[in-house]
Amino acid sequence: MIDHRRLGRELDLFVSDPLAGAGLPIWLPAGAAARHAVEEYVRELERRAGYQHVYSPPLGRRELFALSGHLGHFADEMFPPMRLGGDELLLRPALCPHHALVYRARGRSYRELPLRVGELGGMYRAERSGVLGGLSRVRAISLNDAHNFCTLEQVGDEVREILRLIRQAHAALGVRPAGFRLSLRGPGARYVGDDASWARAEELLRAALDGVEHEEAPGEAAFYGPKIDIQVVDAAGRESTISTVQIDFDKPEKFDLSYTDAAGARQRPVLVHRSLVGSMERLFAYLIEEHEGAFPPWYAPVQLLLLPVDAGQAGAVDRVARRAVDAGLRVEVDAGGSLGARVRDAARRRVPYVGVVGAREAAADAVALRLRDGRSLDPMPAADAVRLVGAVVAARSAQLLPAG
Repeated sequence: MIDHRRLGRELDLFVSDPLAGAGLPIWLPAGAAARHAVEEYVRELERRAGYQHVYSPPLGRRELFALSGHLGHFADEMFPPMRLGGDELLLRPALCPHHALVYRARGRSYRELPLRVGELGGMYRAERSGVLGGLSRVRAISLNDAHNFCTLEQVGDEVREILRLIRQAHAALGVRPAGFRLSLRGPGARYVGDDASWARAEELLRAALDGVEHEEAPGEAAFYGPKIDIQVVDAAGRESTISTVQIDFDKPEKFDLSYTDAAGARQRPVLVHRSLVGSMERLFAYLIEEHEGAFPPWYAPVQLLLLPVDAGQAGAVDRVARRAVDAGLRVEVDAGGSLGARVRDAARRRVPYVGVVGAREAAADAVALRLRDGRSLDPMPAADAVRLVGAVVAARSAQLLPAG
């Protein structure tokens, strides 16, 4: 069975060291390079869609999480408090309380709405040791998160636009959703808010899912509101949520958030929680298995590996490497051992492009490209080889050659 933990070790993507602690993986340079490329893509996708990005601290005073409701409904999954002077500080289990503080940092007008506050931030869950595993279940979570503050009339369009962005991000990353789930309230007293608010939120989410095949899951809602969950299935057949959209009438009330409408009256915004790709940890647990470590070129840790046939081509290879780095590519040079052994190692590492430079190529400032799928291209000018790889990367294509 394909297992992201085994591939993570073999490809030097991440490591779990008992000295660091269970559920606290360390991203190694190769994994960090892939993750950084994905983070840059998602942040730019959000920026173009009107999101404003912030930084907020990964902990806060006990009173913050008491106000948000997390302490009352989520305490079992939170780490114990740290006492400092007269304060009790807690590692946050979610980013929404801090983003509510971003909204209320000053007065807001209806002209500013929807206000889309995005962050790739840390949050922490005190998961039991028995459920931890690789990147799929961790205690330190890096979440692609955002909170969109809207008027009630804007919520439907906002949710539909979020679903469009999710589909766009999934297509670029190679995510294949297993299904859509409408997570609703179940029996019990773990939920906050009144029946009317819940009914209105469910109505808005159903309307956004019109025409989208989905299942309903009573009892799977967040404690503050219903949600749309986009599910994936891992190599072991386990289903999990990778992206989500949630409607929340509760936090704006608790944090006393408001905006001034066109008539000058004070109104309460609606909060839409959303994550396009979920946490970086769970996302990469899925992507490693889905692609078997052979990521699309745009987020492959090394995009181009250059191999001189012997020491006589060292200078020529260095010049090609510099040209590729200046073009924005992630490049390495491997000059140690036999050429055959280095080619095999490149295949083991799932490098999408290997550029071989022998005496003839060096003399002509050329490169012979070998593709990860086994195809070999005729020697071409080094500048053309760099442009070819750059074009595939810029297109964020899953293919290894430019379209057309």
